[in-house]
Amino acid sequence: MARFYKKSLLLLSLITFHLSLLTSCQEGREAGDLFGQWRLEGSDTHYISFSGSIIWIKDLSQGSVYGNFQHTGDSLFMQCRSIKGLPGDTLAVEQSFGFKPMDNIRVRIVTLDNDKLVLDKNGQTWSFYKY
Repeated sequence: MARFYKKSLLLLSLITFHLSLLTSCQEGREAGDLFGQWRLEGSDTHYISFSGSIIWIKDLSQGSVYGNFQHTGDSLFMQCRSIKGLPGDTLAVEQSFGFKPMDNIRVRIVTLDNDKLVLDKNGQTWSFYKY
């Protein structure tokens, strides 16, 4: 009986250790200060989320698109991909947000702190707040 408890305790500790590794890998460390969900100021339908190296751009009226991003210096590079190839996917990124072209976006980060993100491209500015 003691052997059973020792093996059970060992198995439980191994499972706990592996679960802690899995959850720590998903904290979004690559995203840095961008990590989290951001809402476009003045809009109830436009959102951007950053986690790890994944970006999720969402327009509640047009659809949503996932992609990869890279934050280098004051630049944010985004490569969005349409999973289903729907026209709304491109509309959500290029028309709703004005990020063009959808698969090769570069914007300048003007402000990035705990609760405010301001992006700029060719004089067009987008202000987001964390929620």
